[in-house]
Amino acid sequence: MISSIDKSMSERDAGQYSPLALAFLGDSVYDTLVRDFLLRQANMPVAKLHSAKIKLVCAEFQSSVYDIVAENLTEKEFSVLKRGRNSTGNTIPKHANAVDYRRATAIECLFGYLFLTGQNNRILQIFDIIVKTFC
Repeated sequence: MISSIDKSMSERDAGQYSPLALAFLGDSVYDTLVRDFLLRQANMPVAKLHSAKIKLVCAEFQSSVYDIVAENLTEKEFSVLKRGRNSTGNTIPKHANAVDYRRATAIECLFGYLFLTGQNNRILQIFDIIVKTFC
């Protein structure tokens, strides 16, 4: 992904970040994976790529993958997922309901946590589960 992965931190240190801070990072990680996935599917106009990306990164879609992802997590990963889901302070956008938004935040929190701890293979495994199940 990016060279900063070489500077991964311990699970304990990564756990010190707020779930919303982890989601902030995880949103970017997930978005990059989606863009890479779509680009490799077909060479198409950027407008079509963007439209396809929006469908896979919206809160509603991320919420829909929550249960499948949760079934495939370790105990520690599930704990991070729940921290993200239960985080407070999110402002719910008009285009998403509160449940979907919190579940989407949980997915992003997990990706952020795994990125900070340098678990790149695990990020790809979880993303592969999402793609194989929903795309």
